[in-house]
Amino acid sequence: MSRARSGHDDPVAEAESVAEEIRSPERPLGPPGRPFNRRSPFFSGMAVAGGMAVTAGVVWLLLTVGGTLVLIGLAFFVAVGLEPVVGWLVQHRVPRVLAVTTVVLFVLLALAGFFAALIPPLVDQTIRFVAEVPEFLRRLGDHSSYLGRLNDQYHIEDRARSLMNNPSLVNGLLGSGKAVLGALGNTIIVLVLSVYFLANFPRIRAATFRFVPHSRRPRAILIGDEIFAKVGWYVLGNLVISVIAAVASFIWFISLGVPYPVLLAILLALLDLIPIIGSTLAGIIISLVALTVSVPVFIATACFFVAYRVIEDYLLVPRIIGRVVRVPPIVTVVAVLLGGVLLGVIGALVAIPVAAAVLLILREVTFPRLDRA
Repeated sequence: MSRARSGHDDPVAEAESVAEEIRSPERPLGPPGRPFNRRSPFFSGMAVAGGMAVTAGVVWLLLTVGGTLVLIGLAFFVAVGLEPVVGWLVQHRVPRVLAVTTVVLFVLLALAGFFAALIPPLVDQTIRFVAEVPEFLRRLGDHSSYLGRLNDQYHIEDRARSLMNNPSLVNGLLGSGKAVLGALGNTIIVLVLSVYFLANFPRIRAATFRFVPHSRRPRAILIGDEIFAKVGWYVLGNLVISVIAAVASFIWFISLGVPYPVLLAILLALLDLIPIIGSTLAGIIISLVALTVSVPVFIATACFFVAYRVIEDYLLVPRIIGRVVRVPPIVTVVAVLLGGVLLGVIGALVAIPVAAAVLLILREVTFPRLDRA
């Protein structure tokens, strides 16, 4: 062994000797040292510089992967919404893996039913359109027909040919195709992430609470579980209300002979998931479809949606969701508007449970501290 290694003049050698002394079977890496003096100029300067660097890095990260973070957040929101069902199955002695598999299969069957109801009408309408194109072109060439006179006056045929030869049309179709494929890919990503989050939810929950200091952890667990419960029951309650809307509208469509009742009922169920504006938008679209049957059917369908909206807002929502997610109406409207502006449809979907969580934290943490201050 060299003199530098064995002597006490070398600071590193001295530290190595101390390191061997503090090692023990219980603490193979030694006990923790004294904390740094946070008031020292060096530590203060490094803390400021590090804080600025971390802030800049977080802003850059959010700008770079903002879309991916939205998908991850949506997947976690879906997992939290399905957790009450999985938890109920686990409480009834169903293994968690089997419970998660059952819930996921149910969701996949629901999606398969949606596409099964969507694809046949689209294919049927496409076939009818292709079959009617020759007759449409013949009427355009007939100067004595109504379409022929419109063609002579507005040059519909020439404008259609010009539009077909326009490169921007091809680019627009390619852009639409990319958007559809992108939406499909995002849906698959959300579904896969939701399954992972749902399967590992107890571990994610425990890891989340580890970031809270030990002295405040019990209180944080109670508040966090309450937030998870509010989000979960809101999602389930919203789904139940959408199913009720779909069943009631399907019966109405069948009784009045509105075309494609299954497709329109599913469309209403999906749009009804969006608070405030979803059911209104669905009512407008479906009423316009009912107009193709007759004007009385259009008026009756519009009145049906107005009546159902009143029943949903003042009967279904307070009884199914209002008991769990207690958010004042003005906060609901503001939250949905802000969520829609920030994140679009996804923001509007998650706005109410997020507002409920914020209100819970304000009521249980912020306001009591301010009252004691």
